[in-house]
Amino acid sequence: MTYENLDAKLINALLGDGRASLRSLAEELDVSVTTVSNHLRDLEDEGVIEGYTPRVNYDALGYDVTAVIQLKVEGSALPEITERLRTEKQMISVYEVTGDYDIIAIGKFRDTDGMNTQIKKLLTDADIRESNTSVVLNAVTENEQFELDVDE
Repeated sequence: MTYENLDAKLINALLGDGRASLRSLAEELDVSVTTVSNHLRDLEDEGVIEGYTPRVNYDALGYDVTAVIQLKVEGSALPEITERLRTEKQMISVYEVTGDYDIIAIGKFRDTDGMNTQIKKLLTDADIRESNTSVVLNAVTENEQFELDVDE
């Protein structure tokens, strides 16, 4: 098994169970615990694996309103606006994009009143020229990660 192939298999195993022990990963991949430990450390050092976090179902916690917010901003203000959005607690994704808008942000809210309050606060910024907000009716897939291709 090549180094890259082992890394891909290790990543895929962690995608299936991010809490798997080194021993169980080693057994699944048919390598030693030391090999798994070394590869994990390398993947972490290289920034491939950025951390181990729980997958939270925000709907189950009452954050069942998802908004997709598109913004047109003054060009020089783009870094400032994206940083502001990044630090907003309920914004789960912020993207600089091409096309009709400059920024797309995705937020989770408990209700439409909370969403409206946050959007109105955001729109007080003079550098935001235009906005378009869509409320998600049905999240078909969300926050999914994909398995890497592995040579057999």
